[in-house]
Amino acid sequence: MRQQRLVLFIDAQNLYQGARRAFFPPEASHTDGQYQPMQLGNLICSRPPPGDSRSLQEVRIYTGRPDATRERETYAAHLRQCAEWQNAGATVIARPLRYPLDWPISKAQQKGVDVALAIDFVAYATDGKYDVGVI
Repeated sequence: MRQQRLVLFIDAQNLYQGARRAFFPPEASHTDGQYQPMQLGNLICSRPPPGDSRSLQEVRIYTGRPDATRERETYAAHLRQCAEWQNAGATVIARPLRYPLDWPISKAQQKGVDVALAIDFVAYATDGKYDVGVI
């Protein structure tokens, strides 16, 4: 049996919002829905199909980064969270949030995160960096 190399690709906001919708009421604390990417990757590797064996090669987290001058506290919290993920062994790919002209009335938007994730997923496959890719 050959051990398969697994790379986990995470859209940070998508996973967070999905966890909140699936497991918490709308009024839940903003901390409900937080996750540990490396632990998630290890959990996925620990449950391969019968006859398979998998090793976690990398966890890649794609996230939108708030602007430090517009959202100082949110930016600082975001940096702390990214540092925690990196210290645990994950790779963080951050793209700046886009702010509409009427911000803060309209929310800042995450743009290009899903495209960066998709490009890396295909590039990693083409370069043979994983046997199993999980998005």
